[in-house]
Amino acid sequence: MKELLALLEGAGHTDFRDARGPMGFTQRQAGGKFTIDEAAAFIERLQDSESDGSAPVDVAPAARLTAVERTLRGVPDAALAAELQRRGWIVCEP
Repeated sequence: MKELLALLEGAGHTDFRDARGPMGFTQRQAGGKFTIDEAAAFIERLQDSESDGSAPVDVAPAARLTAVERTLRGVPDAALAAELQRRGWIVCEP
C-alpha cells in the first residue's frame, strides 16, 4: 500500500481519494482498501507510465449512457440505418 501511495503522490495525487476519478478507483479503493491483485495491477500501471512518460490513465471520465443509448448500441447498423431512412433521413456509411 505504501508503494502504491508513493507512486500516486509521484503522479501528482495527494491520496487515494484524490486519485479516484483519474485512476478509476472504486469507492472501496478510494478508501485505501485493495486486494493484493488490484494493488499490484495499479502499481504496475503507474510504473509503466513513469518509464515511458505517458499519463497512467485517461483524464476524462467515461460518459454515462441513458437506457435508450444502451439499447441502441445493441441494434445492428443496418437496422438503425433502415429505421432512419423510413423516417425520412438520408443515411450514408462513414
